[in-house]
Amino acid sequence: MIKKKKTAITYAFIDASNLFYGGEKSLGWKIDYEKLISYLKDKYIVSKVFYYAGIELGGFPYSILDNKPIDLDNLLAFYRKKNVEQRKAQRVKFYRKLQDFGYKLRLKPVKIFKDEKGRISKKANCDVDLTFDMMRLKDEYTNAVLISGDGDFAILAKYIISIGKKIHFLARGERTAREIRQLAGKNFQDFHYLREILRFKE
Repeated sequence: MIKKKKTAITYAFIDASNLFYGGEKSLGWKIDYEKLISYLKDKYIVSKVFYYAGIELGGFPYSILDNKPIDLDNLLAFYRKKNVEQRKAQRVKFYRKLQDFGYKLRLKPVKIFKDEKGRISKKANCDVDLTFDMMRLKDEYTNAVLISGDGDFAILAKYIISIGKKIHFLARGERTAREIRQLAGKNFQDFHYLREILRFKE
C-alpha cells in the first residue's frame, strides 16, 4: 500500500513590534502589508498569517478575560464619540485594513504606566501571545514563518524545530539575535533584500 505524502501546511507569525522598530525605522522604507501577505503566500505557501501588536483603547471597555477579539468598528465609534486623538484612530483603521488583506489579528491592550516623576511609559509585549499560539497550534502546521529577530524566541524556535517542523525566519539582519541566526541557518531572509518587493510606494 502506497503511503500518501502529507501536504505541508505553513503558518506565519509576525511580531509587529520587532518588525516595526527593528524593521521600518531601521530599514528607511515603509512596508506594504498587502505585498507582504502576498509574498508570504507565494514564497512560503502560507495559509494563515497571525499579526501580534498592541493597541491603545483610550478608555474603551474591554478585558482579555472576555475571551473575544477587540471589535475594531466599535472601538472607532467609541473614539469618535470621545474625540480621541486622530493618531489612535489611524492605527485602528490600519488594523482594519490588515484584516481586509487577510491577516489574523492578535491585538493586546497597551498598558500605560506613570512613574514617580510623572513620566508616562506604554507597554504591550506580545511575545507571550505569539509563543502561546505557536505552541497551541503546533499540530495544525508543518512549517512556520517567524517574522522577528528577537532572541527571546530562540527557545521557542528550538523546540518547534526539535519536533520536526521547519521554520523560516524573516528579519533585519543586523538586528537579529545571534541565537536566531544560528537556528535559522540557510532559512533566514534579510528584509533589506526585499525592499523592491515589499516597499510601499506612495
